[in-house]
Amino acid sequence: MNKGYWIVRADVTDLEQFKLYATANVEAFKKYGARYLVRAGRFEIPEGTTRSRNTIVEFPSYQAALDCWHSPEYQM
Repeated sequence: MNKGYWIVRADVTDLEQFKLYATANVEAFKKYGARYLVRAGRFEIPEGTTRSRNTIVEFPSYQAALDCWHSPEYQM
């Protein structure tokens, strides 16, 4: 079965609120088998534009990625 991915590009303007959001995701990510492949860290932009934060989250399947996105645990 093919894996599923979330590719997240965001500008974080309120670090305290972002920390609350990240903490709230723990249970949903655990339930749907997610793991971070890329999270924060230093990066360079050789061409084009980007956002302040780039994250890649891997799921065991495409369906698990969709189910997590639509789950009550993630929508909280």
